[in-house]
Amino acid sequence: MNSTMAKNPLKIMDTILRDAHQSQAATRMRIEDMEPVLPLLDSIGFWSLECWGGATFDVCMRFLNEDPWERLRTLKKGLPHTKLQMLLRGQNLLGYRHYADDVVEAFVKKSIENGIDVVRIFDALNDPRNVQAAVKYVKEYGGLAEVAISYTKSPVHNEEYFVKLSMQLEKMGADTICIKDMANLLLPYDAYSLVKKLKENVGVPIHLHTHNTTGTGDMTNLMAAQAGVDIVDCALSPLANGTSQPATEAMVATLRGTSRDTGLDMEKLSEAAAHFRGVAEKLDINPKVLKVDVNTLLYQVPGGMLSNLISQLKQANAENKYYDVLAEVPRVREDFGYPPLVTPTSQIVGSQAVLNVLSGERYKMVTKESKGLLRGEYGQLPAPVNEEVRKKAIGDAEIITCRPADQLEPEMDKLRAECKEKGIGHCEEDVLSYALFQQVASKFLDWRDHPEKREAAPAPAAAPAAAKPAAPADNSPRTLVVEDLTNGNF
Repeated sequence: MNSTMAKNPLKIMDTILRDAHQSQAATRMRIEDMEPVLPLLDSIGFWSLECWGGATFDVCMRFLNEDPWERLRTLKKGLPHTKLQMLLRGQNLLGYRHYADDVVEAFVKKSIENGIDVVRIFDALNDPRNVQAAVKYVKEYGGLAEVAISYTKSPVHNEEYFVKLSMQLEKMGADTICIKDMANLLLPYDAYSLVKKLKENVGVPIHLHTHNTTGTGDMTNLMAAQAGVDIVDCALSPLANGTSQPATEAMVATLRGTSRDTGLDMEKLSEAAAHFRGVAEKLDINPKVLKVDVNTLLYQVPGGMLSNLISQLKQANAENKYYDVLAEVPRVREDFGYPPLVTPTSQIVGSQAVLNVLSGERYKMVTKESKGLLRGEYGQLPAPVNEEVRKKAIGDAEIITCRPADQLEPEMDKLRAECKEKGIGHCEEDVLSYALFQQVASKFLDWRDHPEKREAAPAPAAAPAAAKPAAPADNSPRTLVVEDLTNGNF
């Protein structure tokens, strides 16, 4: 069948400009490596290109000496015919705490003004209250709100749970629903069944995001396509597979001549891949991120979380405790009410598991973030928590049952005043950079705006093959410093 005759073409979002290099190369691809190929990418016909959000914002300023807003404007100029997509952590935006609604509104407004068309919004706990403000403002300012369900497996996370949640998100205003399988736990036949059920119960398009960490990503995408999924995420082959997404070219070739033929041009894809092969060589990718890791299926630990655990154990000279920690992760997760393991809950659960093993007594030491999770600061946990653990961790502290952001006062006026007082930045975008990463943005904006102060531009941070634990963002958990800037599970 000719591609133009396809009855129901599968649409593809390519992640080459964001999640692909975030998953394999610590988000270190620079805008200069993207610009030459933008006209070609724009001509291919992707449903969208994911190019912003996740860890890109932080890494641009922290390691690449790039303004993330300028990067977005450059991408928009070079991709006028393709929707640009970003990833947003609901009320956390791109940081690691909840922000007040006025910050959410300002950030969403400026993201869309500067070029974003589709905003994928997720919450680590699947608490709809934590995405409602972002959904409202994306729609208000003319963007497409793609709301994600963070896929995981547990006694409470079954097919019925995800269908019910998706129906709720559709009523909230979601323009598309994304199945966000950040750890490649969604197996092919489960994907077929879930997509079938969603298509029967939800009226908006269904978008599937998976990785290839466990080696099943291509089959999961194919079975989802057979079940009628509307869009899947893939990555051009030089930065595909392993902890990244399945390869775009393989998906396109597989469906050619079928009723799901994507209609994408293999020659153009091949030409684009040739460009990114050169980029990948410069990025010095660690071979470990390309390997199939069955531990993900056994322990439900995403690839980036594994790297975080290994790093923490190395710092403590306790690498021999690796499998003890892996076995402890599911126990902590059960105690904490089965949160999906995605930023920031993956770091919280992982760090607590490390402490439990190294201290020799479970919950002898409890991180500030674990206490916050058990207290309800991050939202409603999917299942009841272990009350003995909660009592040991937070004593008689009051449990938060409202939407956590309802307890936050408006922040934007204060942030604008702080920037003015410190003499940093010159526009609303700069204030938002400061809002999310105060120390990192302050340093970057001073460097950007005062070239006379520069002795020499700092060298970009090492690629992940040589990566060491990065200093945490100023508002990120103190003990959790690796995952967001290495193999991000976003």
